[in-house]
Parts: sequence; C-alpha cells; structure tokens
Amino acid sequence: MTRTLTLDDCLVAGIILAAGMLAAFLLRLLLRWLGGHATKTRWGGDDVIVDTLRSLVPWGAFVGGAATAAAVLPLTKTVQHNVNQSLTVLFILVATVTSARVIAGLVRTLAQSRAGVAGSVTIFVNITRVTVLAIGCLVILQTLGIPIAPLVTALGVGGLAVALALQDTLANLFAGIHILASKTVQPGDYIKLSSGEEGYVVDINWRQTTIKSLSNNLVIIPNGQLAGTNMTNFNQPEQDMTLLVQVGVGYDSDLEHVERVTNEIIAETMKEVEGAVPDHEPAVRFHTFGDSRIGMTVILGVGEFSDQYRIKHEFIKRLHRRYRAEGISVPVPRRAITLQTSGGSVEIPHQREASIEVTP
Repeated sequence: MTRTLTLDDCLVAGIILAAGMLAAFLLRLLLRWLGGHATKTRWGGDDVIVDTLRSLVPWGAFVGGAATAAAVLPLTKTVQHNVNQSLTVLFILVATVTSARVIAGLVRTLAQSRAGVAGSVTIFVNITRVTVLAIGCLVILQTLGIPIAPLVTALGVGGLAVALALQDTLANLFAGIHILASKTVQPGDYIKLSSGEEGYVVDINWRQTTIKSLSNNLVIIPNGQLAGTNMTNFNQPEQDMTLLVQVGVGYDSDLEHVERVTNEIIAETMKEVEGAVPDHEPAVRFHTFGDSRIGMTVILGVGEFSDQYRIKHEFIKRLHRRYRAEGISVPVPRRAITLQTSGGSVEIPHQREASIEVTP
C-alpha cells in the first residue's frame, strides 16, 4: 500500500530536481568552455562532438534528477512506471537527435578532409542522419512496448511498393552514391556533357547534381542522367591541363628563328600570367604546309580550366607584338583567280554591278 505524500517528500524531490537542473546548467557551462578550446585545435571533429554534447549531457542530468525525484515520492507502481517510461523516452529522443547531429557532423568532417571522397557530402550526411533517426524511433517504440516486428514487416512490403513508384528518384539516389564513390566527379571539377552542358560542379545531393556555368548560371542535372551520359572532366586525372594554340607563318620565314622567338614568348607568358604553369616546358610543333602559310601548334600549360582564356589572350597579344618586331609575317589566306577566254571581255552578272576586263 502506498503511503501518503508528505511535505518532506515534496521538499526532498524538489531539492533533487533542483540539483539535477543545477548540474545541467554547470555541465553546459563546462561544455561551452571546452568548446572554446576545441576551436583552437586542428581537428574539426572535436568541435562537432563538444557542440552536440551541449544538448545531450544537460538533458541527461535533468532526466536523471527528475527520475530520482520521482523515485523518492510515494507513487503507485503504475504511475512510477509511466513517469520512468516517459523520462526514458525523452532521453532516448534527445540522444537520438544528438547522435544524428554528431554522427552526421563527423561524416561531413571526415569527407571534407579527404579530397578523394568529395568536397560536398550532402548525400552521405542525409543518409546518415535519416538512418540514425530511424533507429532511434524503433528504440522508442520498443521502449513503449509497441512490437516493432510487424511494423518492420509492414515497412518492408510498403517499401517495395514505394520503390516501384519512385523508380526515377531511387535511380537518382543510387546514381549519386555511385558518382561519389567512384570519384569520377567531385565538387569543384569542371565538366562538359555530351549534351552540351558544362560548368563547375557545385553540389551533388541525393537527387541531382548542380553545376555553375561560366556565365554564372546554375544548371540542374539529375544524377541518373549524369551517370548515363558521356562526360569530360577537365580536372581529372590532374587539374593542370594543356592548351593548344594554332599559329601560322609565311613561307619566307626562318622556321628556326620562328621557333626560338615563339618559345621565348611561351616562357614569358608562363612566368608572368596568372593561372599559367611556370615550370611548363615551351613546345612548338610545325605540322602543315597550308595554302598561304606553314601551320604550327603552340603548347601552353594551364593551371585550371577557366585560366585558359586569360592565358590565350595574353599569349596572342605578346606573340603578335614580338612577331611584328622581329619581322615575322602572319599571312592572310589569299587565292589567285585566273579567267581565260577566247577574246573580248568577261561580264560579271548584273547583280554585282562590276566587270572584269580580261586580256586575251
């Protein structure tokens, strides 16, 4: 038989509850102090842990104080059970949300520290967070005495129906996971698709990949489409790339002199223009006897895709100025047309309002 509630019982319970709240407050201050020191370390994981513990530890102290306070009160077994169960569910809920935050934060920190994984890990963080929250919900149901086996079975059958209805969405999800796991595309890479879209990869999430074009527009591409198309990644296997510039000189030019002057301009451009590769070895390759000039290819080193436009711009200006100073001609294509007749003149159609006199 339960005894009668007295003033002493209420006083003791109040003191215990107040002690729990005071402990929660002091622990929060302690964790805030630890958080200030954690920001000074090189590893970002301790920041995530301390920040999330600010929520879990104070709540744990409060729940512990409340449970102890309830234990000293003369409550019936049913009421005591309901109070303890409610406090347990509250603590599990707080622990679940906190665990989802800390684990997702650690996944983000770990992935961002490795360039081979991805600079953006939205898809991994979301999957981790949903998984932890789902496990926490199952634990809460089990704590409340609700059988989870039938629920899991029903979710399995329902999940199959949902999977059939969301084929495109799931295809994009697994395509995004495959893209990140295979390391073929990472945020920050410059890519070009066979359909014509090109730009810098901004983010890869569970459904789509976002790229930013050079015109500062965002292009949204479903992951399934990205995984199934031909694509050129200008940052793989290395970020440095080669830029080919076509140049032509006259047939009367000294090719040895042309090559020497061109190599000097290449070296000058590589050292002075931002975005160029300073240690790039100058290279000039003659390849064609054209109609009016000898064609050659100039090979430049570019540090990043968008730098090629600035480097090509500066190289052409410097090369043109140096060719003029050295007397090297860059001929314009010309064609000589000879008209032969048996006599008289050749008349051009009246639309052209001109005629050409030809001597027989």
